Amino acid sequence: MTRLPTLLVLCAALAGCGPSPITESRLEAAIAGTFANLVHLQLLRIGLPSIAASDLKVVASCYRIGGGSIGAGEWTCSLIWAGPNGATVRDSYDVAATTDGCYTATVGGSESQLGGPAMDTPGRRQVRNVLYSFEGCFSLDSN
Repeated sequence: MTRLPTLLVLCAALAGCGPSPITESRLEAAIAGTFANLVHLQLLRIGLPSIAASDLKVVASCYRIGGGSIGAGEWTCSLIWAGPNGATVRDSYDVAATTDGCYTATVGGSESQLGGPAMDTPGRRQVRNVLYSFEGCFSLDSN
């Protein structure tokens, strides 16, 4: 009789196993879209001329630190982005993706074009740099 509860727990645990819905392409699409929206917000916050998120061209390229192209864990994502003037900028993010489809992206390395966690506005007011570290989530549905 003691085997039945153990077997039920094992079956329940294995029912959630299978290929991870956390994929390279889902993470890239989520981070690129979130980043474009945050650039738009950041410009408004610091008092610079606005650029619509749809006018930004953002391409993300992500790879998993431990290898492979699926699964929660540590990722690195490079973002190549350009505004309406066509000038391109490249930045790298360290990304922690969780099993629920959420992630935290933080500027990686010391050569970022985005500055630190805080920045000064043209009026000398200090604001949080929303591009330095941000969070987001994406759908785990297969559709």
